[in-house]
Amino acid sequence: MDEKLMSCFLAILREELIPAMGCTEPIALAYAAAKARALLEAEPERLVACCSGNMIKNVRCVQIPNSGGLIGIGAAVALGALAGDAEKGMEVLSGVTEADRARVSAFLDEGRCEVTFLDSEIPLHFTIDACAGEDRVTVEVRYAHTNLYRVVKNGQTLCQAEDGGFSAVHADRSQLTIDRIRQFADEVPVSAIRPMLDAQIRCNMDIAYEGMAGNYGLGIGRVIRACYPESPLTRMKAYAAAASEARMEGCDMPVVINSGSGNQGIASSVPVIVYARENSIPQERLYRALAFSALLTIHQKEYIGKLSAFCGAVSASCASAAAVTYLAGGTVKQIKDTVDNTLANIPGIICDGAKASCAAKIASSLDAAMMAHFLAMQGKCYGADTGILKEEAEDTISCVGHIGKVGMRQTDKEIIKLMLQ
Repeated sequence: MDEKLMSCFLAILREELIPAMGCTEPIALAYAAAKARALLEAEPERLVACCSGNMIKNVRCVQIPNSGGLIGIGAAVALGALAGDAEKGMEVLSGVTEADRARVSAFLDEGRCEVTFLDSEIPLHFTIDACAGEDRVTVEVRYAHTNLYRVVKNGQTLCQAEDGGFSAVHADRSQLTIDRIRQFADEVPVSAIRPMLDAQIRCNMDIAYEGMAGNYGLGIGRVIRACYPESPLTRMKAYAAAASEARMEGCDMPVVINSGSGNQGIASSVPVIVYARENSIPQERLYRALAFSALLTIHQKEYIGKLSAFCGAVSASCASAAAVTYLAGGTVKQIKDTVDNTLANIPGIICDGAKASCAAKIASSLDAAMMAHFLAMQGKCYGADTGILKEEAEDTISCVGHIGKVGMRQTDKEIIKLMLQ
């Protein structure tokens, strides 16, 4: 692989594999609110959050970390504005204290944070207005969780991204293909990926262990371990689901995310780590498989977008199973067959918001994706024109992405409508 392309793929990993505390949608709101407060240079007297349907969908049911069990848009915005540190990015709420929580509760009880609906065709889209005296700051975020699209103070525009674009330079994702991702995984110097993947292994496995031991949701990880036959696959599903459940239920431990999602970060990494450990695979080989899984998840999500009616656990689990095929010595064809076999089976799981049951969707998606792996390793694959499958796995990924981004647009609106009834 030429140096320019390798540098591009490394830049993609650095942009996407970042730590975040809690579900990324409420954290994005908290981050933008903290930014608004910093620019206001005073504690806000009033806050208004105007959010797209997908933002509402993904904040509605999850506990906010470090909040004392608070849920909802208003709580996320108030926590960010009154107690957040925007310099910490997606860990903006890591320094919240008990005194801060008390101030936030009083602020919310006084009705000083208003939430309104933003009718936007952009799934990830919201504005935060913060007012203090005669001063007012507006922060608008589009497309990505920390992408400050527009910032205005007292009528003066401080920054404005080009229409339809990001406010920062982003690495080119268009060069991602399964073949190039495999080549990158084979050839990248391990020293170039080790630091970010060490952080991914540490953070994502720590919250998996916490989910298995702690009292979160239904305790899905322990149930899977108790009720399914003991096997590496059972443990892969259990630990990934437990990590997700802890995260959705307000655990304040960070997760290294993928494509803006902690659940995708978990589903694309924890199963690969567990599989490698169960099979005594050398650490260097694990690093390469994790880089492969991360980039394949990003590749699929680039077609779908950050938020949609398509469950991202499918994309991430598909990538995990393909990475397992890679670890098991599978050929490029078998890796592609793993992708096709997965997408022949479960491309229709809907996203009805971030919540504890995302953990169950991860477990189910992993089960299907690993079945796809086992079939591929036996030389078996569903053929082209089986449903939406195409001749090439790349075209299948593109096809599924089109369905998730365009075809399910009305489905997304109906899901949001039903959730808000």
